[in-house]
Amino acid sequence: MAVHWFEKLFKNRGIIWLLFIVNLLGTIYGYIWYGDQMEATAASSPLWLLPFVPDSPTASLFFTLALLLLLYPPKSIAGTVIRELVEALAVLTSVKYGIWAVGIIFAGAAQGDVLNWKDWMLVVSHTGMAVEALLYARFFAYRRMLPLALFWTLANDFIDYSFGVYPWLPGVLDDDVVQVQYLTLLLTAFSTGLAWVFSGRYKPVHSRLPYRSSRP
Repeated sequence: MAVHWFEKLFKNRGIIWLLFIVNLLGTIYGYIWYGDQMEATAASSPLWLLPFVPDSPTASLFFTLALLLLLYPPKSIAGTVIRELVEALAVLTSVKYGIWAVGIIFAGAAQGDVLNWKDWMLVVSHTGMAVEALLYARFFAYRRMLPLALFWTLANDFIDYSFGVYPWLPGVLDDDVVQVQYLTLLLTAFSTGLAWVFSGRYKPVHSRLPYRSSRP
C-alpha cells in the first residue's frame, strides 16, 4: 500500500531531526526568556513554584522529547506508557500555550500595547508550536493518557493564578487578570478537545512494540 505523501514527509527522519533541533534551541531560549521571572519568583515565593513559571518552554520541552521518542521508540511496556504520557503532554500543552501566547500579545495590542519585533517573533514561534503539535498528533497514540495530561494542565492553571506565577502579561492587561484566568481555563478545555480529535487511533501497548519470535 502506497504511503501518503503527508506521512512520508513528516515521518522522514531528517525532517524530525530538524524539528527536534529547532524545538530544542527554542526550549533553551524560552527558559532563558523566563529567567527574570524565575529569579523574581525564587526571591519572593516557595521554590517548589519554580517549575510552574515557564509554561511555554516546558510545553516545547515535552514536544522535543516526543520527537526524540518518535525517532527512538521505547521497546518496553513501561517505556511505551511514558512515551504516551509525553506525547499527550506535548500536544495538549503546545496547542494551549501556542494559542495563549498569540492571544495575549494581540489582546495587549488591542488595548494600546505597541508590538515590536520580539512580539512578532513570539507570534510566529508560538503559532508554530500549536501547528506542529497538531501535525504530529496523528503519529502519536496518547489518548488514554490525555486525562492525565489534562489533570496536569489544570493543576498548572490553578497554581499559576492562585499563587501569581502565571506568565508576565503586557502592562495594559494587568487589570484583566481574572478574565485571562477564565480564558486560560477555557483554552485548556479547547486544546484538550483538539488533542483528542487530531490524535492517532489508540493502539494497545503491545501492538506498538516490535514483533518478537517465540522461537529459541
